Amino acid sequence: MPKARKILNDWDAPYIKSLVKLIETQSKSTLAHWAVDYAERVILPLWNKHYPDDQRPQNALNAAREWLLGAIKLPQAKKVILDCHAAAREADGNSVAQAAARAIGQCASTIHSARHCIGLALYGALAVAYDTLGTSATWEQLEQCASDECGHMLDALRVVAVENEPNPAKIDWKC
Repeated sequence: MPKARKILNDWDAPYIKSLVKLIETQSKSTLAHWAVDYAERVILPLWNKHYPDDQRPQNALNAAREWLLGAIKLPQAKKVILDCHAAAREADGNSVAQAAARAIGQCASTIHSARHCIGLALYGALAVAYDTLGTSATWEQLEQCASDECGHMLDALRVVAVENEPNPAKIDWKC
């Protein structure tokens, strides 16, 4: 069986292009709120299914929220978010949990740089696909499931998007 992919990487896929197009019209704050809220509602339960006692992803989302509220400084939040990334590395071999933790870490990192919000789609949609179909599904099946999840993400962003946002984030996608 081929090794499971760790990320969606086709930036030309319609489901990624649609998200990027709307992301580029929004402020960093709107993007951070969207990414953190979606990750907590949809992606965090995937992590918790496999590691219910490991609170590092939840802590990362909490730290991002605290930063958004002005309750903590960025260096404090970054330390907690880096712990979430460590959780992802430690989940090697568990494709669902690893992709979920990576997605959550990226979503929380949106407070630092708006471009990190795309991690919700690149990792999170794949976590959903692996959870739904398993790692033995064909890539075409996984990508279709991930595409559907990206559609849900896009719908969620549309709900919170600010029309004619006066201060859209300046995003350099060359990561």
